[in-house]
Amino acid sequence: MALLKQRAPRNQTLQVSEVEMYELEKKLATITAPVSASELINTTIQGNLFEIVEYLPSEFVDLMIIDPPYNLSRNFAGMKFKQMKDNDYLEYLETWFPKLIRLLKPTASLYLCGDWKNTSALYTVMDKYLTVMNRITWQREKGRGAVANWKNSMEDIWFAVRDPKNYYFNVEAVKIRRKVLAPYKQDGKPKDWQDTEDGKFRMTHPSNFWDDITVPYWSMPENTDHPTQKPEKLIAKLILASCPEGGMVFDPFLGSGTTSVVAKKSGRNYCGIEINREYACWAEKRLEKATADKTIQGFSDGVFWERNSKPS
Repeated sequence: MALLKQRAPRNQTLQVSEVEMYELEKKLATITAPVSASELINTTIQGNLFEIVEYLPSEFVDLMIIDPPYNLSRNFAGMKFKQMKDNDYLEYLETWFPKLIRLLKPTASLYLCGDWKNTSALYTVMDKYLTVMNRITWQREKGRGAVANWKNSMEDIWFAVRDPKNYYFNVEAVKIRRKVLAPYKQDGKPKDWQDTEDGKFRMTHPSNFWDDITVPYWSMPENTDHPTQKPEKLIAKLILASCPEGGMVFDPFLGSGTTSVVAKKSGRNYCGIEINREYACWAEKRLEKATADKTIQGFSDGVFWERNSKPS
């Protein structure tokens, strides 16, 4: 039986013992035949997307968030992805991306994650099958420094819809509260900002550049040992903006479960597919914890706070 890693007292990184893994595995769904939309509500499916996708029902998804392997050599707990030539990576996307379009409702939205090396391929495949609405670039402040190049600290998320005239987008849910550095008054009253006991703040419309995201690290309860885990705050913005309450959020490359966890915390239904048994169990453990703890770092009282601006 595998032993849990010895962690520092303040290290909150998720740990799951083999005993827990055995119990959590019982909650995972497997699919070997066509299923209905009702059977997929709030499920974690363990399996290979490429073998499962044909069994999934049409038009059951309100919001799809896809975080596939980037075009980088990476080891996902023994499952290795090898970097390809650009054209080969585009061909890889073509083997599965078109099959996912069938799952989207006519009013659905889709977000596709990547980095600078594969972003052109992502745009190409998105533009072929959907209407691309925007490219979000977010600052990933973690990363190794480079001696002979610029440090890579940005990632992209492409936003597309099936019908550009009929899709859900709630801008009010994703406005950011920012500190006012140069408060301006009109007729002696604050103009477009509030003067509170915690300071002066303004609610601002979200742009397509996000510099208020904190990547999970060891002292955060959302952290896992997954090598490419996305922050809950990042995914919360996508879900709150593009999926109505009670809607279905689907993630075909679930990883350690961030999309499902945030969907649950925000009152949405979820379904995710993950090929790795350990990662899928991590997702279920996080979902258990989300029943009692619905907090999202950087988001409270219905407000996204600028990084390091929320009073303690």
